[in-house]
Amino acid sequence: MQYYGDGFRGGDPDIKNAAALCRDRGEFAPIPEEVDVLIAGTGPAGLCLAAQLSHFPEITTMIVDPIPGPLEKGKADGINTRTMEMFQAFGFADKVKRESYWVNQTSFWMPDPMQPENIKRIGRVQDVADDSSEMPHILMNQARVHELFLDVMRNAPTRLMPDYGWAVQGLEIGAGTTSHPVAVTIKNTGVNAGETAEVRAKYVVGADGARSAVRTAIGGELKGDAAHQAWGVMDILANTDFPDVRQKCLIASAKEGNILILPREGGYLFRMYVELDKLNPDERADSRNFTIDDLIASANRIMHPYTIEVKQVPWWSIYEIGHRLSDQFDDVPAHETGTRTPRVFTAGDACHTHSPKAGQGMNVSMQDTFNLGWKLVHVLQGRAGASLLHSYSAERWTEAKRLIETDHAWARIMSAPPEPSEVDGSIEPRFVRQFKENLEFTGGLAVKYDQSVLTSASAYQALATGQEIGRRFHSAPVVRVADAKQMQLGHAASADARWRIYAFAGRNDTSAPGSAIHQLADWLETDPASPLVKHTRAEEDIDGLIDLRAVFQQTFGALSYEDMPSLLIPTTGKLGLQDHEKVFCVDHKDAGDIFDMRGIDRESGCMIVVRPDQYIAHILPLDGYDDLSDFFAGIYYTA
Repeated sequence: MQYYGDGFRGGDPDIKNAAALCRDRGEFAPIPEEVDVLIAGTGPAGLCLAAQLSHFPEITTMIVDPIPGPLEKGKADGINTRTMEMFQAFGFADKVKRESYWVNQTSFWMPDPMQPENIKRIGRVQDVADDSSEMPHILMNQARVHELFLDVMRNAPTRLMPDYGWAVQGLEIGAGTTSHPVAVTIKNTGVNAGETAEVRAKYVVGADGARSAVRTAIGGELKGDAAHQAWGVMDILANTDFPDVRQKCLIASAKEGNILILPREGGYLFRMYVELDKLNPDERADSRNFTIDDLIASANRIMHPYTIEVKQVPWWSIYEIGHRLSDQFDDVPAHETGTRTPRVFTAGDACHTHSPKAGQGMNVSMQDTFNLGWKLVHVLQGRAGASLLHSYSAERWTEAKRLIETDHAWARIMSAPPEPSEVDGSIEPRFVRQFKENLEFTGGLAVKYDQSVLTSASAYQALATGQEIGRRFHSAPVVRVADAKQMQLGHAASADARWRIYAFAGRNDTSAPGSAIHQLADWLETDPASPLVKHTRAEEDIDGLIDLRAVFQQTFGALSYEDMPSLLIPTTGKLGLQDHEKVFCVDHKDAGDIFDMRGIDRESGCMIVVRPDQYIAHILPLDGYDDLSDFFAGIYYTA
């Protein structure tokens, strides 16, 4: 974490200097008439987007929700490794790691062949594959995740806070002003219930759940099917003789149904997803009037001969499995893509719903808006044309469809009674096999964006075989040269809407004048064709849009820091202070060699271009100047 760049200031470095024109939050302050972005919903998707936008004082953001205040308990709990990588960019991954439960392995239980009325452990599987990520798979109350995003917002320059007690009632595109064309009607649900106000916005994002008013307003519809199966979920403090209660467990009984156990933060709390009754095609789960006693009784029947003595139930709910996908994630129908650009978007449950047991809902929702956020920033800043926003729906709809297809298969397997051959051990049980096959998916690591203006062709993929174009940048250990700090290279990036170019040096390159790295840095800093020169504004730091980092094959002691080009030690900020955190070398403390781990060509090296949302956009040779220039010219205006 870097701070003091604009001068020494005591206190918590996470609290940024307030912008000059923060919104008046007094008791009688009016609702703003105009905003750049209005977000509906303070769930994970909405807060992830708001946290990104809060760091840009030039962008006015409003986030509304009909609830009276922040979420306190319940709802989702699983945070996969990909989302943890994103949390690192927001600056609170370490706090999450300290507070959460780490899912290290999953335990599987099935009927005992000798006594089918009893369950028996049949095996354990490592939950996160080795070297799939530097981050753990964790479990934590969704409310705490909300709180961490809210902390980012309230400490950001804009001091952004949600407007609780306001719900989006409707919107009309083209009914606002020329500059703010979306007229949004919001309705008070609090002390002035029924009062309405109009807010004009440049863009609206509906992260307002499965019954989204925003989606309805743009003609979107969730389409899909339901499994007609009732499930209960409860967070409990309890005593039990079940031996794996502090492990993630999948339990299949012979006749009583299935259970998913998820230990939670704090060492005592755990969550149980409990299968209840099949529903008729025209029946809803809430019509059965299930009680918490029904859930506890069902759990005890499934886990026989083990028992659970429940001491406290902080939260519980009944739900039915549904898999639904909206046909559009923005307001522009496919046949109009070439004639107009989006003004309204949906994210999270507003455009895709699925079962909670795959642990993807909250994660995919946040990845939706992490994808959208930087694009909105660059369009609103006037760096890129509004056509860039078409890429949000194009990229995220494909991933949501794949999620629903995978989750559909998982839900069917979880609700199916075990076959005799599975019980007697003749074949590997389906839910074990499905779990193993989907580890990459459940880790959030299977996302791959197709070729587009933001994702290049793979002509130079061979230069970095372990960093696939279209997938997220896979971090690995390095040592920072200026201070010999051992760290993860991916942790050098923040959620600041900047691109990264990681330049990996060839075998004998030590960045002496005339070397490939030195030539690349000099070209980027001075040549008129350089994307830094073309797209960075005069009033900005040289790395304001594109941040160059270099990684060398030599160990720490073999490099001459004084030979580094000026772009790798740039002067930034109001005081023009040198930034010494852009040069790295291979780890010499036995954590692993990044060149070997990620298949980087040792002879020639390469550069890897990474999007602000941490996905690889391009791989090029170190002298691929023209290709690099053309790539960014296809996205951004000349400054």
